[in-house]
Amino acid sequence: MTSTDTGSRAVEQAAAAPTDGSLLLDDQLCFALYAASRAVTARYRPLLDELGLTYPQYLVMLVLWERDSLSVRELGAALQLESSTLSPLLKRLEASGLLRRERRPDDERSVALRLTDAGARLRDRAATVPLAIGDAMGLTPEQDTVAKRLLRLLTANVTDG
Repeated sequence: MTSTDTGSRAVEQAAAAPTDGSLLLDDQLCFALYAASRAVTARYRPLLDELGLTYPQYLVMLVLWERDSLSVRELGAALQLESSTLSPLLKRLEASGLLRRERRPDDERSVALRLTDAGARLRDRAATVPLAIGDAMGLTPEQDTVAKRLLRLLTANVTDG
């Protein structure tokens, strides 16, 4: 039996799972999300250790590799995190020499985040991470797309609700 077969069977079983207020652990979507998140994050750990990053720091770097200069507020919006949560992460990344925090000349209250040369170079080393995680997940490209779409829908529904 392939992981695709197992995944298909799991989707079928999940579709048949009761949603009538059951208090069984296996019937809780929140637990399935929690267990999956912990498993995936644990898979990242050895890969990110090689880069000298924690998982939250990696997420910050992903945003900065996409957009080199942005404000702390913009970063918080992208990662759905408060600036009080970001501040310690940013301080550690700055101490590691991967980014610079600078006051914006046009607005002294706003802090701009910029990659250092070392932070930009780290992107090349990090390029293998998504491939390794994708292999570990064992999803087809179609399943990957569906999973992301459903998780984004879930996040939007819960956030808006």
